[in-house]
Amino acid sequence: MNTRFQNNLIGESSPYLLQHAHNPVNWYPWGKEALEKAVAENKVILVSIGYSACHWCHVMERESFENETTAALMNKHFVNIKIDREERPDLDHIYMDAVQAISGSGGWPLNVFLTPEAKPFFGGTYFPPSPAFNRPSWSDVLQGISKSWTEKQAEIESQADHLTNHLKQSNNFIQSGPAFAPTQYNQQLVAEEAEEMFSAIMKTADKEWGGFGKAPKFPQTFTIQFLLRYHYFTGSEEALQQALLSIDKMLDGGIYDHVGGGLARYSTDQEWLAPHFEKMLYDNALLVNILCDAYQLTGNKRYESAIRKTIGFISAELSSAEGGFYAALDADSEGEEGRFYVWQKSEVDAVLGKDSALFCSFFDISEHGNWEHKNIPRVLTRIDEFVQLNKLDKTDFQRLVDDALRRLFEVRSARVRPALDDKIILGWNALMADAIAKSSVVLQDLEYSIQAKESFQFLVDNLGNTRTGGLMHTYKNKTAKYPAFLDDYAYVISACLRLYQLDHDLAYLELGKKYIDFVIENFGDDDNLFFFYTNQDQDDVIVRKREVYDGAVPSGNSVMATNLHYFGIYLDIGDWKERAAKMIQSLKVAVIKHPGSFGIWASLLLETSIGMNEVAIIGKGGFALAKEVQQNFIPNLVMMVSNKQNGNYALLANKPELASDNLYLCRNYSCLAPFQKSADLLTEINLSNKIRR
Repeated sequence: MNTRFQNNLIGESSPYLLQHAHNPVNWYPWGKEALEKAVAENKVILVSIGYSACHWCHVMERESFENETTAALMNKHFVNIKIDREERPDLDHIYMDAVQAISGSGGWPLNVFLTPEAKPFFGGTYFPPSPAFNRPSWSDVLQGISKSWTEKQAEIESQADHLTNHLKQSNNFIQSGPAFAPTQYNQQLVAEEAEEMFSAIMKTADKEWGGFGKAPKFPQTFTIQFLLRYHYFTGSEEALQQALLSIDKMLDGGIYDHVGGGLARYSTDQEWLAPHFEKMLYDNALLVNILCDAYQLTGNKRYESAIRKTIGFISAELSSAEGGFYAALDADSEGEEGRFYVWQKSEVDAVLGKDSALFCSFFDISEHGNWEHKNIPRVLTRIDEFVQLNKLDKTDFQRLVDDALRRLFEVRSARVRPALDDKIILGWNALMADAIAKSSVVLQDLEYSIQAKESFQFLVDNLGNTRTGGLMHTYKNKTAKYPAFLDDYAYVISACLRLYQLDHDLAYLELGKKYIDFVIENFGDDDNLFFFYTNQDQDDVIVRKREVYDGAVPSGNSVMATNLHYFGIYLDIGDWKERAAKMIQSLKVAVIKHPGSFGIWASLLLETSIGMNEVAIIGKGGFALAKEVQQNFIPNLVMMVSNKQNGNYALLANKPELASDNLYLCRNYSCLAPFQKSADLLTEINLSNKIRR
């Protein structure tokens, strides 16, 4: 960092923007000042988008944005705007779509050139300082754009208008589906559609290393989630095997931090060995979510251990003193990617002494290294096979491994740490609160219940928008910024549902209802089933997008459809159930053909096609019975509990309190006689949930 320079980012709170506050480039944050300057001076706007944990963002900064000659070129010809994609995902989505339309690919850093009216006309991702990798140099790009603007402004403006119109049209490709009418359960049709989604997924499955597709490999937790549900509903061992293989290989690989816990964003290779070492809050929340499912289905203690280690990492390294969770840890430290996480064998030998040989053999650590002459700890031979091959006692060896990891963690903690992105993002925090609450239910861990409720309450208390009654997107230094986006609300509402399951506090259902009402009023319209990403009052975007694809995080619309479906049942609101059904129906063809791109939608389609299990438990012992039911994996479950009949909620109404505790089950518009034992209820649910393939 060259402190001789200081630009307009100096007053920002985003760690990513502050990283660039001392560049010689005269950066501005996105806002009125920069946009008006571009119009007044008739200058092209350069928007550069990234995030604090982005490795190639750091590379381009070092190579170009810290170069005074390059900076002078940028300052002379452009109004330069830096955006943290995590603060302004709405702008990132728009301009990423533009660059993908221009070049066919996207990523970060994202560099896009706009007319003074903020309409995109050219862009790309990383540009090197000299021509390389079949890419022009950054200086050549800057000079070419400047020359074209001077000589062909009208042509560029026309091109920008066409591209902007394309973005608007592509945003409206989804229209309301056919008129919705409730249909009877069709066993054959459901089985065929489920099989088609499963087959599409398995065509991309890596049956050796787990996961889907080739390098780079992302966790794709939504696809794993679907496979676990498909196994539950059909009994498919192939689905279970691929789901567990994917989880196991990630937990074995270098993408998972064996020493300190936590999952990196993705692997650069097929074997999950070498990540781009950044750790994001949302990835770890989504990992915990599927680990809970895997544990419930298998009872494998390995998944419980991974849940606890991942939450332990979040608690130790991404938790704020106020109660929220920070966004991310950087990939780099001391200017080198992964330096904090990798080891020379000599370092491990010095720490572990006589235990080092076995430890290094188990974790693939060698003199020559397994990655760029260094070692990323990973497991190639599972522990049961390893102890058998080496004639070891499993308990003793596990104790050796645990102790060795603890000692390495202590040594590693003294290293220069990767930078922390300490902003608190509403939606990602809601995902984490949801995951911890789910862990509490699955593991029956009271401490997790307390942690989930406290972290969620922090969001409600500190990210509320007193002017609108809604929520804010980010929080730092006791200040909340930017009105929340659709996915923020969707994840918060979903977390309300999960928190209700902890101890059946109806306040969470009522809070979820409040936010659903807010979303319908501020993010919807009368002409389309799907919700806008931005609220109706936001006026600094050229397009109000509707996001439906499930990518690194679930789309706001898929989660809102899920919320409307479940809350519609809990609160008996027919319009919500009908809207959810129409949303699913509208996308059904695409979901069935491309479940990997619509993972949350695929699971929702599966659950709703099979039908919901609506359970009411009435009686003084109802809460204990509810815990027994919740120990089981039942994806399509809606359950309410009360010690007495409650006419305010349809599931609890007209179900009298009898001499004994009663468990009522309704499916497909019919109800059974009450059960007195949870085991009998579970037997009935498991039988009725099966699809005959």
